[in-house]
Amino acid sequence: MSEIAPAEPWIVREVGAPVEEDGELLQGESIFALANGHVGLRGNLEEPHLGGMPGTFLNSLFEERDLQYPEEGYGFPERTQTIVNGPNGKRISLAVDGESFDLRTGEVRRHERVLDLRAGTLTREVEWVSPSGVALWLRTERLVSFVRPSVAAMRYSVRAEAELRIESDLVVDEELPSPREDDPRASAIFQDPFEPVSHDDDQLVCRTRRSNISVAAAVTHTGAEGTISSSPELIRWTTTGRGEITFEKFLAYHWPASDQAVTDRDVAARDGFDTLAAEQREYLDDFWAGADVEVDGDPDIQQAVRFGLFHVLQAGAQAGPHPIPAKGLTGNGYDGHTLWDTETYVLRMLTYTHPGCVGPALKWRHSTLGHARDRARELGLQGAAFPWRTISGPECSGYWPAGTAALHVNADIADAVLRYHAATGDDEFMREAGHELLTETANLWKSVAYTDDEGVAHIAGVTGPDEYTALMDDNIYTNLMAQQNLAAVGVELPLSLPYSERRRVHEQAAGFTRLPEWTFTDHDYPLMLSHHYLNLYRKQVVKQADLVLAMMTRSDAFTPDEKRRNFEYYEARTVRDSSLSAPIQAVLAAELGHLQLAHDYLAEAALLDLRGGGESGGDGLHIAACAGAWIALVMGFGGLRDHDGELSFGPRLPPGLQRLAFHLHWRGASLCVTVKRDSVTYTSDGEVTFRHEGKEVRVRAGEELTFAIDPVDDIPAPPSPRPPRRHTVSS
Repeated sequence: MSEIAPAEPWIVREVGAPVEEDGELLQGESIFALANGHVGLRGNLEEPHLGGMPGTFLNSLFEERDLQYPEEGYGFPERTQTIVNGPNGKRISLAVDGESFDLRTGEVRRHERVLDLRAGTLTREVEWVSPSGVALWLRTERLVSFVRPSVAAMRYSVRAEAELRIESDLVVDEELPSPREDDPRASAIFQDPFEPVSHDDDQLVCRTRRSNISVAAAVTHTGAEGTISSSPELIRWTTTGRGEITFEKFLAYHWPASDQAVTDRDVAARDGFDTLAAEQREYLDDFWAGADVEVDGDPDIQQAVRFGLFHVLQAGAQAGPHPIPAKGLTGNGYDGHTLWDTETYVLRMLTYTHPGCVGPALKWRHSTLGHARDRARELGLQGAAFPWRTISGPECSGYWPAGTAALHVNADIADAVLRYHAATGDDEFMREAGHELLTETANLWKSVAYTDDEGVAHIAGVTGPDEYTALMDDNIYTNLMAQQNLAAVGVELPLSLPYSERRRVHEQAAGFTRLPEWTFTDHDYPLMLSHHYLNLYRKQVVKQADLVLAMMTRSDAFTPDEKRRNFEYYEARTVRDSSLSAPIQAVLAAELGHLQLAHDYLAEAALLDLRGGGESGGDGLHIAACAGAWIALVMGFGGLRDHDGELSFGPRLPPGLQRLAFHLHWRGASLCVTVKRDSVTYTSDGEVTFRHEGKEVRVRAGEELTFAIDPVDDIPAPPSPRPPRRHTVSS
């Protein structure tokens, strides 16, 4: 069996051979996935292994399938899109004196994989003895280039006192495991989604059977002599020798298919693996210089936040004209769809750490405006109705109470536009895409909002972030975010913010506090797998942060005392059946002085996938939770808020941390914030104006400003039906 080794600051190390039991193999394939936003390679072992989930994911390479309903209804989406496994070039079979190299046979004396977060490479080292007693040493390295979007490369070296035979493949339509039948959230899996178009010894060209997307995949090998054979679904390079064989393998992909795949492959092969690795390191050095988060006192969180930053970068760096999916390119979870958490979580982090990713991601949303306008017309609305789930733009979710009714996705997109422009001053983006996105999203709210007889504005029949409370009136998160969206285009429309005088708290939606209470005797989470939504919708039970999210994104709309009462009330009703919840609860817990609770929630988000036990982590990482680790640290303990184009900070540390330092990109400058137990220091390489504890501050290039922090006593956590696991700092 394998395990993730104790935390190291810049690498993730797996010790031992992964096995199929308990999802260990699948989880490792997600953790050790490499991607650049354009091309993604799951962390599969090189040799074929039937227990894994092969994954070569090309952003927006999908197949279509019809959606089936027990009863048809007007406006129900007729088809959906599912990401497919593209041509796989990772597969390398090895035989030693005629015996196949397979970790399930023989003796594994050593097996170690290392994901290097600064180098952007995955390295594997194996010492294995075959069933007949031949000792073998194997080392592999792989990367997916941040600099060359279409290119991936591998270096493979094997040594044994035996006859060696290697078959290195580029294969289309390899066999995939069946989808999980015990989980309705499991994604569809297409067996044989491609039809061949052409092939030769250089590249395979194929096409998806229904969505009609053509793909060219090119491969070549250097460093050893070999023979090549090809067929419509396979290019195989074979080499033999005795003692030691080392070679490099280069892959390039283009979709729609073009000869550029061969050109990109040839240039990469000419330059060699070492050059690609040097480029990778240089790219990441630049990224970490402006994005790193330093955490003193908690090695697990230090490793996890860098792991999260790295995987969010991998999801967005070269996404370009395509979206950033909820699982990035690490797995087929959510069918490869993009959801609202891209704008609310992922782009929030990238805006301040790598803003070059954000403009293209929002331009992708803009490119799908035609679909969003069509959907609005279909729903009888104005403007644009952006989809709950999609790959190329059309709505792909048939579950309308928590999909179509979740109109807040429009305001989430508008919020991301406003944040990006405030942080970068990118006026060209606003001219090309931003203004139109703001206008069309606002037009939807104009057609949805209405004013009652008392002159109060409302939005009725929507679902907020909490998917256990559907089709309610005046969801506060939706109303506040829509209000902000409208104000951005010059429309002031104060929307209703329901409040219970009896409970002295805001209502997540109108009437929420009058619903029956949920009886928290059932610990079978997530609840939607054991309770019908009819029961969940009727009770005061919250799947994920909703009003609490509103208090973070629109902190200006609540007083400190309102935040305290609201947080305590909803903490007692939130079960966190979504990975999106813990980071937000961490932020508000930190702001309100529940510092140990905030640390516990931070750990839950940061370690969700990295330390196992993750919710369906085997089908890909939770990219929003990866961003959530940054959110919990920077917006929680760093106290960052970003309202109306202005930064503000109110930092504080929990008992388990001695120091927190982070960098933010802001209007061409890099601002560094260093928080200690009794002070905070701001430095910058350019002039930045912000607020510290409500007071306006200006820091100039090369200047260092330090302010004392008043000590904050940790306030005990309020009651919760599902408190986070207490996080203890490892030594």
